[in-house]
Amino acid sequence: MNDNREVIAYLRERIPTFECKPGCHDCCGPVTTSSEEMSRLPVKSDAAHDAALENFDCVHLGPKGCTVYDERPLICRLFGTTPNMPCPNGCKPNEMIEPKVEKQIHHYIKNTRQVLV
Repeated sequence: MNDNREVIAYLRERIPTFECKPGCHDCCGPVTTSSEEMSRLPVKSDAAHDAALENFDCVHLGPKGCTVYDERPLICRLFGTTPNMPCPNGCKPNEMIEPKVEKQIHHYIKNTRQVLV
């Protein structure tokens, strides 16, 4: 898996999913992501980024939650799936992420150029 797209796809497939509370965005905020993941997200204006940062929000947070949920970055997908990043409302998957996969995600994040979402 030399291609970042393949790595991202591999890791995404291994992150367990769960239901959040409708409308919840307690885990949302400014995050960084790889250039590859960023390229999948809609481009936002500098003004939109500035406004989001003023409120310590993610620029992709809308009135009903994440507007890019299907393409959200790995770090966003990781929230609530590991005891290291628990959901503040106690939501979680039936089985938490495998520690090996969590480590691989952190390795990917550490070793790729990250940009502010």
